[in-house]
Amino acid sequence: MQFGAIIIGDEIMSGKRQDKHMPQVIATLAERGLELAWCEYLADEPALITATLKRTLATDDVVFSFGGIGATPDDHTRQCAADAAGVALYLHPEAEVEIRGRFAAGEVTPQRLAMGEFPRGSRIIPNPYNRIPGFSMAHHHFVPGFPQMAWPMVAWVLDNWYADQHATGSIAESAVVVRGAGESQLINLMNATLASFPGLKVFSLPHMSETDRYIELGVRGDAAKVPAAIAELKAGVIALGFKWADTP
Repeated sequence: MQFGAIIIGDEIMSGKRQDKHMPQVIATLAERGLELAWCEYLADEPALITATLKRTLATDDVVFSFGGIGATPDDHTRQCAADAAGVALYLHPEAEVEIRGRFAAGEVTPQRLAMGEFPRGSRIIPNPYNRIPGFSMAHHHFVPGFPQMAWPMVAWVLDNWYADQHATGSIAESAVVVRGAGESQLINLMNATLASFPGLKVFSLPHMSETDRYIELGVRGDAAKVPAAIAELKAGVIALGFKWADTP
């Protein structure tokens, strides 16, 4: 099961705000032994959002979508999700209960109730911050763009609906520093390690500064296989005539 993220908002695409959701999703998944497979950033363009959701809904991926579920004119995600799924929006009864519970009787306006209009067949995601819920369709989970609301909601979804996927401690990473080598000189070694340990990822990250240059060479994946894989890389580096050192 792959996990993905869709982050929506003109404010992100224009640079008015810097995205903080992707690092948080990575961290939240990692706490549960899970990894983010992909992330897409979208402007507040209904056609683009709808097309993206139609494509991702056709997969089995677990997707977290951030932003655009309010009731202002630039909030398109709820309608786009409905259009992508081929269903209508309606006032979700559980969402209505939450919204009415949040506001005094005279403050429950049509505009506020509109924030509870979700695609038919949706489930609500409770919002511990202000009780205005998000919603889920299949394995797609739609939360607000505000971090203080969105992040606890993502954690709630993972812990309540995907607890069987948690694999804490199952993913590990190990790397060494190699100086004096170019990436091209390490390619055959990396491919050989990939062949020896199917399913692991082998990576090289060049670091360049005015005072130092080196390659961070490492492996990531099944925690049980990582020690043997990094040992093979270390031996291979030495066999090539280079030296390795622990990462800083």
